[in-house]
Amino acid sequence: MNTVPVRSKPTQLFLSRDRYLFSLGHKTNHSSTATIMGLLKNLDPLLTADVLHILRSMGHGDKVLITDINFPAAEVASKTTTGKHVILTTDLPPVIDAICSVLPLDYFSEHRIHYMCPDAGIDLPGSGGEVKSAFTTAIRKHSDSSLTPIERMNFYEESRKCFAVIQTHERRPYANIILQKGVVGPDGGDLKP
Repeated sequence: MNTVPVRSKPTQLFLSRDRYLFSLGHKTNHSSTATIMGLLKNLDPLLTADVLHILRSMGHGDKVLITDINFPAAEVASKTTTGKHVILTTDLPPVIDAICSVLPLDYFSEHRIHYMCPDAGIDLPGSGGEVKSAFTTAIRKHSDSSLTPIERMNFYEESRKCFAVIQTHERRPYANIILQKGVVGPDGGDLKP
């Protein structure tokens, strides 16, 4: 997906190319569902330059937060290590799939993938279960790691300890994940103990 930067402090936001052109009063010639290919081979176009820079800049043990549209991402990003906030105008599962295709996970940590769950006594809405299933499937394409739930209010606190925030336009609730970066081993895969 092509993106156009819109800068503000302390965050950096991204709009889809079509939405940006529309906001300027231009008409686009292709539908919003058209696939826009990236400019690099064998690299998911959802991995924008800013996303790749975040993932590459992270060190072993650093965490990245990937959120839904309703998450207070700008506020949380302002408390992260880098203060970076990137917005991708797509659903969460394909973003998780793209990120997990290049990010090594920390197999030296028992809990390397966390997701938000409701606080005690609150049921997960049906659409929350749907998105959990979808992002679990995306992760399973790249890792056999278990996913660790963190209750909502504790998740907010843990989020502020992350390296950066990548926010999606996912509308289904509780679509918020923290991935802990591991090490690329000599074979090019995730280094495991």
